[in-house]
Amino acid sequence: MKAAEIRDMTDEEIRGRISEIAEELFRLRFRSATQQLENPALLVSLRRDLARMKTILRERELAQATR
Repeated sequence: MKAAEIRDMTDEEIRGRISEIAEELFRLRFRSATQQLENPALLVSLRRDLARMKTILRERELAQATR
């Protein structure tokens, strides 16, 4: 997911998506410990998407705090 797509989302949508991704990451990590994953690069991709979303949320929080 690109940063531009995330910026188009509302704060609540981003928070909901963050919880979904965190849950999916947990499941993938658990599965990777017990068996081989079909697409191990998915872990990296999800982690980066999660970081992007958290970064954009934090940017918005800081922008509101300075107003």
